[in-house]
Formats: sequence, structure tokens, C-alpha cells
Amino acid sequence: MVRAPLLQLTDIALTFGGDPVFHDLSLSIQTGDRLALVGRNGSGKSTLLKVMAGLVEVDKGARVLSPGDSVGYMEQEPVMEGCETLGDFALRDLGPAELWRVEAAAEGLKFNPDTPVSSASGGERRRAALAKLIAEAPDLMLLDEPTNHLDIEAITWLESRLRETRQAFVVISHDRAFLRALAKATLWIDRGDVRRREGSFDGFEDWRDKTWAEEDDARHKLNRKIKAEARWAVEGISARRKRNQGRVRALQELRAERSAQIKRQGTAAMELTSGTKSGRRVMEAKGFSKVYDGKVICDDFSLRIMRGDRVAFVGPNGVGKTTMIEMLTGQTQPDAGTLTLGTNLEIAVFDQRRAALDPNATLWDSLTNDEDMGVSGRSDQVMVRGTPRHVVGYLKDFLFAEAQARAPVRSLSGGEKARLLLARIMAKPSNVLVLDEPTNDLDIETLDLLQDILGEYDGTVLLVSHDRDFLDRVASTTIAFEGQGRLTVHAGGWSDYAPKRALVQDAAKAAQKSTQKASVTKEKSNTLSFTEKHRLEALPGEMERLEAEIAKLGTLLSDPELFTREPAKFQKATDALIERQAKLDAAEEEWIELAERS
Repeated sequence: MVRAPLLQLTDIALTFGGDPVFHDLSLSIQTGDRLALVGRNGSGKSTLLKVMAGLVEVDKGARVLSPGDSVGYMEQEPVMEGCETLGDFALRDLGPAELWRVEAAAEGLKFNPDTPVSSASGGERRRAALAKLIAEAPDLMLLDEPTNHLDIEAITWLESRLRETRQAFVVISHDRAFLRALAKATLWIDRGDVRRREGSFDGFEDWRDKTWAEEDDARHKLNRKIKAEARWAVEGISARRKRNQGRVRALQELRAERSAQIKRQGTAAMELTSGTKSGRRVMEAKGFSKVYDGKVICDDFSLRIMRGDRVAFVGPNGVGKTTMIEMLTGQTQPDAGTLTLGTNLEIAVFDQRRAALDPNATLWDSLTNDEDMGVSGRSDQVMVRGTPRHVVGYLKDFLFAEAQARAPVRSLSGGEKARLLLARIMAKPSNVLVLDEPTNDLDIETLDLLQDILGEYDGTVLLVSHDRDFLDRVASTTIAFEGQGRLTVHAGGWSDYAPKRALVQDAAKAAQKSTQKASVTKEKSNTLSFTEKHRLEALPGEMERLEAEIAKLGTLLSDPELFTREPAKFQKATDALIERQAKLDAAEEEWIELAERS
């Protein structure tokens, strides 16, 4: 028996402010569907998700939810009025029996349920909303940019949770790695039309480009036909003195068809220009140590960054990635160590908090009332890499409509704020570019363009991001925060570092275990034989020796050049690390057994 769709939208029409968002939209979602919802910023993805959730009243059409089934919606900016803590919000509408679900999600997403709503950041609020949705376990989950503000560990946890769920879900995301891991089909919004493509997300972009190419070919053929018919109309009148009214009407219909076509939005005309070439050595840290708010950021860390390097910093939220960049650029002082900056540095910063944007200022003022932009006071010009440009023309380069120029920054979406900030930093020449989580809120097409620009940029790039695909496309070196103030340096992007990550983390856990067990009392009792007593005394020293060897091997394997330079040595060290880890595990088990008996 064929089951009815979980959710059916039929002939949906929706208009905002006179502009149609959807027209005659029909789609169905089946039980167990795992759908990626993608499209350009402003194409209507969040609006469509709200239509699916029943939160937006449409002008025409029907929304039918299968009887007995439920829909849950995670919005980008959850409303938490009436809730004292994030946990109160996540448990709202749930019974005490579901507390364990919220606590499990809070642990995986890494937020504290006891955090007061009044002091919670936007990212913490979104994580609480995501935990609430997971705990509610509706038949259809609707997730709007769930990976924004999550670190890679939390994203990996969410991937695992969604991969294991039996519920259907629709997810808006620009994180290619996340979509590749989960999506079984893709919904693509383009100029009010929604197309569905079955299959993994891997093939979506080739299919999209093919669709656009076929559209361009059809438009080219239509233009040629109109041109031919228009020529006939002129020549026919002259030759026969009588019009063929049927062909004239057909020509008018062809022109009307062309006028009705919605022009595809182009890509932003973004461009980065390097300023004065910096010295070959851009910055060098020696013996950096830093403790911030009781947390060790780094301990005796040294790093040299050369001109043209693309250095990515990865690690959990709150581990100190932004603080490290601020120390490397001289904005924050380390507790110990020295920093040497190169010559002729011109640094441009993309701040994840968008602190450079005044929410009450207009887009116009954001570009023209700033001494850093090369202007001061009200003006209709902005200096773009040394050349005056009209502010509206420059905003159009970044896909802003003329009507938005006088709108306040607070009215912009997250993606639009990111584009405005890019417009600001790209107006100035630079030779060091700091990008602190630039991928949040940007659509896939803009991310592709940003990646291409960075590939052609002559300067140096310092990057913080949790987008694994973007890291792979941009980074030439990855600095990983391993915890306890330990940082490791690896060649390449995330995929180059990920295989080594488990080895490094296992070594760190082994060292922590060994330290904890060495602190436990070593008193022996008469229940142990003489040999066992001797073994209990000897095991801590043996475990310390193995732990030291594991740490030494971990340091050796963190050398980014080792695999390329000496592959045999790399393999030998890897095998030795696995062997010593097994021995350490066995010694720990033996020690625990003897200690318990004593």
C-alpha cells in the first residue's frame, strides 16, 4: 500500500511587498526523506521552511500534513520570552521524562542548559533551539542553518544524530561537507521555482550548472527567433504592403515570453587587491603562552608565517582561536613570548561578530562615514582600492538593490551583513587578510567566489572556520588546538589533518589517564602475592614510560612534512604509536585490577 505524503504543498502562491516569492509551487515530502534545501541568499529558503511549518499564511494553495504526524521547526533567531534559562526553553512543551533528551543534546551541541537567557549569545540560543527540536523528535524536522555557530565537533555530533534518526528532515545549509554526509535529495529554489533532484548532494552543482546552461541555450534560441521574425516583419511590409497578422501576433507573444523570464541573479563582483608587498616573513611568534579567563590558550607555542601562506586555525568553540589571531596581529599581548611583525603590513579583518557594522547606520553610511574607508563625513563616493566609486554602484557589485542603500544594517539578513562587511574590507588594499568565520550565512555561490578570490590573492590569509570543505579548498597549513594549551601544525586543510587527529587525541587521553592513575594511592595489602605487589609498584613507572614514548611519537607525527619527506619513517612511527597505545591500555587494565584487589 502506498503511503500518503508526510507533507504536501499544492499550488502555493505567496507575495511579500508586491514581489512574488512563490507561484504555483507544489512539492511533497515523504516519510524518511532527507532533503537539502539550497538556493541563493534571499531566494526564499527560510520562507519556504516556514510555509512547511505552517507559520506563514500563503496567498493561495494548500498545505496538508498527514493525520497524526507532527512537524518541528528550528528557526535562526528563536524567541525565548518567558524562559529563564536555555534549558527551560529547550524543555518547553516537553515533560520531565524528556529531560535526558535535552541533556544529551546539550552535551553533544556543547551548551550549558543553566545559562540564563538574558546573557546567552546568539549561538547559544540557536544551539538550545536545535536541542529542543531534537528532544521533541517530530516526524518532520525543519532546520534553518543548524551548523552556524557550531564547531566541528558539534557538527560531527549533529551529523551522527541525523544520520541515525528515522525521522524525515529538511535542512538549509551552505556547508557542503554536512550536506554531502546527510542529504539523499536536494530541493533547489531558483527565482521562485523549486526543483527536486534525487541522489546525494555530490552531484547537485553539476546538475545545477547543466540546468543553467540549457536555460541559456533556450534563451539564445528564443532571441534568434525573435530577431528573425522581427526582420521578416520589416521586410514583409516593404515587399507585400500587407502584414501577416498571425505572424505579427506570434512575434508579440515571443517578446512577451522573453519579458516574462526572470533574469538569473549574477554573482557578486568581489575583488581583492594586494597593497604594498609585505616582507617575506609576515609574523613570527616565539614561546607564546597565554591564559585567558582561567583557560590555557597556548603554552610555549612558536610559529612563523611567510608571505602567501594560508593558515587555518581549527578547534572547539571557546578554545582561543580568535585570541591567537589577535596575538599574532599585535592586538592582544601574550603572557609570555615575543612577536615579530614583518614590514609593510596592511591588515584587513573580517570579524565574526560583525563589530565593524553599526546596526543603526544605513548601508550608505557604513561605506561612506568611515575614515578607514578613505572618506569622512557624508558623501556619495567611496574609495575602492584608490578609485572613487558611487556608493550605490559599489553596493550593486555586492548584490544589494538600490533601495537598500538607505536601509539600516539591522534590517539585513546574516548573508547580507557578511557581504556588506566583505564590501568594506575589499575596498581597501591589503596584504594580510584575517577571516574569522567568514562562511557563516554565505550561500554556496558566494563561497565559491570567495574561494576563487583567495586563490588569486597575493597576500597572506589567516582563517578561522568550521566549514570543512572551505578549509580544504583554501588552507595550505592547519593549526589545531588540541586542548590544555597544546597546538599542532599540519600541512594542508581539514582532510589532511583529520586522519592524524585521532592519534593525537588518543595520546593526550592516554597521558591524562596515566596521570590520574598515578595519583591514586599505591598502598598494597596482604591480599596480593609478593609478585603482584611488586608488579603494582612497577606499573606506574611503566605507564609513565609508555606515555612519554606516545607523546614523543605524537610530536614526531605532527610534523607536516614528515609524510612527504620520509613516508617510511611516518609509517614506522604510526605503527609504533599503535603498538605502544595497546601496551599502555593493557598496563592500565592490569593496574586497575591489582589496585582494586589491594
